[in-house]
Amino acid sequence: MSAPIDFNDRMLSLGLARVSEAAAIASAKLVGRGDEKAADQAAVNAMREQLNLLDIAGVVVIGEGERDEAPMLYIGEEVGTGEGPGVDIALDPLEGTTLTAKDMPNALTVIAMGPRGSMLHAPDVYMEKVAIGPGYPEGLISLDMPPATRVSALATEKGCAPSDITVCILERPRHEAMIAEVRSTGAAIRLITDGDVAGVMHCAESDITGIDMYMGSGGAPEGVLAAAALKCMGGQMYGKLLFRNDDEKGRATKAGITDLDRIYARDDMVTQDVIFAATGVTGGTLLPGIKRQPGWVETTTLLMRSKTGSVRRMQYRTPV
Repeated sequence: MSAPIDFNDRMLSLGLARVSEAAAIASAKLVGRGDEKAADQAAVNAMREQLNLLDIAGVVVIGEGERDEAPMLYIGEEVGTGEGPGVDIALDPLEGTTLTAKDMPNALTVIAMGPRGSMLHAPDVYMEKVAIGPGYPEGLISLDMPPATRVSALATEKGCAPSDITVCILERPRHEAMIAEVRSTGAAIRLITDGDVAGVMHCAESDITGIDMYMGSGGAPEGVLAAAALKCMGGQMYGKLLFRNDDEKGRATKAGITDLDRIYARDDMVTQDVIFAATGVTGGTLLPGIKRQPGWVETTTLLMRSKTGSVRRMQYRTPV
């Protein structure tokens, strides 16, 4: 048996940026047009086309859904030329389809890649999440803590008052009690309508974004993508799968998950070094949106490698 081909993250990183850029450019013409499905499909098509140009034997482990639910980039789909290293791929071709359709901030195209077996095969269920940025003692916050205790612990470690902490939470009815408890501490809350991958990433650059912590429940696949981003940027994250019925528990079993009550740390969700790319579609605090002018388009991509901790912001301009 031949030895496995090394995961050459340095050489693959620029190719991954091209994948993210292509998806963003494809969806750009649908910004503000009110058609979520068309914007998502345009991004999916472009991302798939670019992935198939890479010299990888890739398998989508976090994708657009199960094979019978998604015609392209479904979980288990094989991508790439088949030549090169075997890799896991986690992607969201358009994180924030509603944000794109309504021309609201923080829509991104997002993709992560790591060696085969490096990412949690999270089923399409909810995940309870909490995240903070780099530089804090491990275990400073946890899912077992009440929301107010998390705020207090972070404020104490930062040497500030709880009123100086800002928490990012998805604006959903299920979070009303959490929002009330966080506000009772004096902390501020930045509510977001969609895009919790970006929400978690905000914690890693709190000096820029003003966000100190993310908490609440959102999609489990997005949780894995966010963990991949934090593995590159630094920071802590914990997640626990939430199940509403037996069908969702069955999805977890199908994905190979046996402990349904497990709390996953960041490095449990992403166990090896990865590369990560995100391109801004609509402008936000992390990345500017796509700039369109007659005859050309310009994107900005965040390209990161966890192995080196490198973080690049890359501008790309091309005729259209």
